[in-house]
Amino acid sequence: MSRIPRLRPDDLDESQQRLYAAIVGDRKDGAVAALPLVDDDGHLAGPFNAMLLNPDLGMALQQLGTAVRYRGELSPRSRELAILAVAAAWRCQFELDAHSVIGEGVGLSAAEMAATRDDKPVRLPDDEETAVLVATRTLVRNADLAQDEYDSAAAVLGPAKLFELSTLVGYYSLLALQMRIFDVGR
Repeated sequence: MSRIPRLRPDDLDESQQRLYAAIVGDRKDGAVAALPLVDDDGHLAGPFNAMLLNPDLGMALQQLGTAVRYRGELSPRSRELAILAVAAAWRCQFELDAHSVIGEGVGLSAAEMAATRDDKPVRLPDDEETAVLVATRTLVRNADLAQDEYDSAAAVLGPAKLFELSTLVGYYSLLALQMRIFDVGR
C-alpha cells in the first residue's frame, strides 16, 4: 500500500495537470508507449505519482528522464542493460518489469536480461555494452570508479558517454529510492 494518496486527474491542480500530461505524453517509442503508466482510473504508476507532490521538481525530474531516454548517445541496448543493472541493485521491481519489456523491444535476449538482473557474468556482443554493464555494476556497488576502472570505461565510452552513464545511474537510483520511500511500484 502506497504511503501517499494516488491522485486522479480530476484531483490535480494546474501545475500537477501539466506534469501529468508531460509524463503520459512523453512516451515516444513503442515499447515505452506499451507500458501502462496509468490505471483504469487515471492514477499514475510507479514513481510518477510521487512526482505530483512537487510539480516543479517533478517536471525537472521528468525532463531529466526524457533526456536520459531520448537524447543520449548510448545505444538503446546499452542504456537498458544499465537500467536493469541499477534496478537489480536496488531490487526495484517496477523498474525491472518495465525495463525488461523495453529491453526485449531493443533486442536484449532473455538470457542477457536474466544475467544482468541476477548480477551474473554475461557475454555481450559489443564493447560498449560490456563497458556500460561493468561500469554500472561498479557504480551501484561502490558509488565510484577507481582510477583503473575509470580508465577502462573511458577508453571504450569516452568521457561524454561516461557522464551520460553516471547520470542514468543516478536518475534510476533516485527513482528506485523514491519508490521505496513512498512504498510504490516494488
